[in-house]
Amino acid sequence: MRSILTDILNFQNRVALNKIYTSLQEENEKFEKKQNYMTVPAAIKELEKIEMTRQTDNVYRLDHAVTAKQKKILKAFGMNEGNITYRAGEISNTLRESVMQEPLNYQPD
Repeated sequence: MRSILTDILNFQNRVALNKIYTSLQEENEKFEKKQNYMTVPAAIKELEKIEMTRQTDNVYRLDHAVTAKQKKILKAFGMNEGNITYRAGEISNTLRESVMQEPLNYQPD
């Protein structure tokens, strides 16, 4: 027996996917030629490539610059490279603060 909560979650997922699909299709119509990366699975796969890594100075930064494809996908949602850079900075600051607050577990022999 399926619960009401499961039905609600499935409905919300479908609404979210529909919004993503619609936004991508509207942006794709602006191009002369249809772009293969403007489908929901391809767009998600492309955006998953945006990642942060810890550098030698223990600060987290974007691993690579945002690509042209990623910029076009982000534009479909009213976002740009600046949004990604800003959010990466916020995440880095949060991680730095959490590390600073952790007690050192130093135990001399």
